[in-house]
Amino acid sequence: MTSSPVSVTLASILQRADDVLYQEVGGEAVLLDLASEQYFGLDPVGTRIWHLLDGNDDLAHIQAVLADTYDAAPQRIGEELLALAQALADAGLVQVR
Repeated sequence: MTSSPVSVTLASILQRADDVLYQEVGGEAVLLDLASEQYFGLDPVGTRIWHLLDGNDDLAHIQAVLADTYDAAPQRIGEELLALAQALADAGLVQVR
């Protein structure tokens, strides 16, 4: 897949790309981009975010879900969520709407 020129915001809705295989091992995820044949790893929080990227909810909603789950400031959660979402978009692992 090609890099995404789009900038991800909390209003963005992300959908996992169809040509990315996913396997969870011990609470962490391994992603395989079939187009580039590259592997990507996600820690447990990144894996939780991956599950939430179903193309239905914007990142602001996902931020709220994470804030209810983890003991961290919502602003910090938002910053980390946007950083991961942008990295996933740049790698072509998600589609951004």
